[in-house]
Amino acid sequence: MAKRLLVVESPGKVKKLSQILGSDWIVRASCGHIRELSNEGEDSLGFVMEGSTVECRYIPRDQQARETIQQLKAAVKQVQEVVLATDPDREGETIAWHLKEALGLKNPKRVVYTEITESAVKAAIANPRNLDVNLVGAGLCRDCLDKLVGYKGSPLVWALNNGAKSVGRVQSATLHLICQREREIQSFVPQDYWSVWVDYVEGFRAFYKGNVGERTESSSNEPEAHDDAASNTKEAPESTRVLSEAEADRLVEEARRHPHQVIKFEGKIANRQPPPPFITSTLQQAAGSRLRFAPDRTMILAQKLYEAGLITYMRTDSVMLSPEFCADARKWLEENDPQNVPPKTARHRSNKTAQEAHEAIRPTNVFRPSSELRVELPADEFNLYVMIWKRAMASQCRPAQLRKTLILTQSGEILWQARGQVVEFLGYARYWSNLSKDTLLPTLQEGQILTLENAGHEKKQTQPPPRYSEPKLVQLMERKGIGRPSTYSPTIATLKKRDYVQLTKESLQPTSLGLEVDAFLLKALPDLLQTEFTAKMEDALDAIASGKQPWQNYLTNWNQNYFAPALVKAKTVAVSSSNGVKAPTVDKGKFETSRTRCPQCKNYLAKIKSSKVKKKYFLKCVSGCEDVVLFWSEYSKTWEAPRAKAATTENPQKPPAQITEYPCPVCQKPLEEYNYIKEGQNKKMLRCSDPKSRNDQKHKDVAYFTTQKGWWSPKFGELKC
Repeated sequence: MAKRLLVVESPGKVKKLSQILGSDWIVRASCGHIRELSNEGEDSLGFVMEGSTVECRYIPRDQQARETIQQLKAAVKQVQEVVLATDPDREGETIAWHLKEALGLKNPKRVVYTEITESAVKAAIANPRNLDVNLVGAGLCRDCLDKLVGYKGSPLVWALNNGAKSVGRVQSATLHLICQREREIQSFVPQDYWSVWVDYVEGFRAFYKGNVGERTESSSNEPEAHDDAASNTKEAPESTRVLSEAEADRLVEEARRHPHQVIKFEGKIANRQPPPPFITSTLQQAAGSRLRFAPDRTMILAQKLYEAGLITYMRTDSVMLSPEFCADARKWLEENDPQNVPPKTARHRSNKTAQEAHEAIRPTNVFRPSSELRVELPADEFNLYVMIWKRAMASQCRPAQLRKTLILTQSGEILWQARGQVVEFLGYARYWSNLSKDTLLPTLQEGQILTLENAGHEKKQTQPPPRYSEPKLVQLMERKGIGRPSTYSPTIATLKKRDYVQLTKESLQPTSLGLEVDAFLLKALPDLLQTEFTAKMEDALDAIASGKQPWQNYLTNWNQNYFAPALVKAKTVAVSSSNGVKAPTVDKGKFETSRTRCPQCKNYLAKIKSSKVKKKYFLKCVSGCEDVVLFWSEYSKTWEAPRAKAATTENPQKPPAQITEYPCPVCQKPLEEYNYIKEGQNKKMLRCSDPKSRNDQKHKDVAYFTTQKGWWSPKFGELKC
């Protein structure tokens, strides 16, 4: 009989952990967060701030969470010891605290591991610790902070009556970056310029650099930065910009009139250091630029690889690698690529806010043949795994060696320049290719006379700054301190879901709705959009996590000193629709408020009296959402949109019903997966796919709902394949 219970977050880990731990253990999953702040109290915040204290009221997230809590309570009664093994980050620590509270655990053991391998898991079990109250405090503070901003800030944009749904602490600052770039593009005025060049019989092209006596740059000594968000396209070389065609013609004429001579020839070997292993942001950037994966897609695939025990934990901001992995990587190189073994183990430096107790994202076993994994894994998972493997291995290799050449020539008073680069030793680039193509220049002598073959110029035009791709936006969020590894991909996904931005040719472009919301918030809550302001909030959460600041003090002070006064001021900002006419408002006091939320803006719907419906009233959104009307269905016992409008009004993002392989227990026709909304939350059920069954008394009990074990019906029980 099992004596110990291990609780993890994801059901995907249960099987592998059960195999590792054996029959003495029960392994169960919480399925992520099991509790959330209730919608009670002022503005439905679910917490109350009094003085410098915060009192939170948490409830189960949904029916599935209630069932999970009951199942975990039953499991707790069967064992002598409970061990909480939620994810090794702020959110994981907070979930562990919620489990402790919901299950009534007095002093549970907490273990963390960054890879699901036998050695790592057993080492973690052997070294348990108590819950980190500082980390939990940071998680609770983040929870309250996000709800405070969302629930008190969102009504400001509802009044725009343009379909705007929400304001968010990280979301709005990120939207502002995208809108700011769009306005730069819209205001950009292109300018013509000319690139002037000369071709020599000796076999190379040089570009106009300037005139003798002017200050010119020598070869760059700065190391090239590894840009994981960059595309593989390289800009063509060009001259110092010439701003008129007449001047370009004059330079070409001068080049043809005067002899050309080498005045400087510089060649040197430069080392390009290997890139660090992946952290969350660089993984998303590289997967976006190289594999064309959206950030949320990347994280879903990485989660599956982690749960399968193939990579370490994928939400991290540390580039540190364990000594064991570094030794294994060195051994692999010694056996397979001995020329690439560095004199000493490579060390990479994380940023100042990184949690060094974590590791970078790396494979758990460098020796496992890719031929095995190619058969076991779906194509996208395999490609992501290979990319992670190559990057981790590259980080432990020798530097690449590049022979860089600079040639400076002179004709009359004009200087011409050519640059070349040849890879002498690939080093890390055997595994992580990010070097530009070779440009070979001839070996010349200073003072050597050159023979001009041709001279000319090319008309060009300045280009506006590019829109951000998803990888570039993740990179920018990281650099500016907006959000943390766990929030990059959800933030971008939310902006797309809210219809604030859209993907246009793999770039993020704000919609007219997004631009309107940003323009309004720039007047109403300008500080909230500034990256420095948002970054300071993230720094404060980090300070709370490290025990330097009490979370309740920070939250109450932030609200009292900034947010509450800012909201008062924001409500004085004139609300105008896109055509410049003041948007109409609805007197909500005339209607009784229901307990059901609007499927679009999440505000409570109003009860509209009507003698034409059986329930004597229907529900309508009076917060600015157009045509959101719900009627009571006696059949489904839920509020539903009129059938003619259900596809567009009830939930614009609701997917169509999907046919399953399960047979209807009444007529044997296939069941369909049907999506609906109950009390403002998205739900799903299985029902008969035959439209006639809706009005058939025999089918009234054909309804299966999701449980932890699968589909279940009050009438027909558990659905089996």
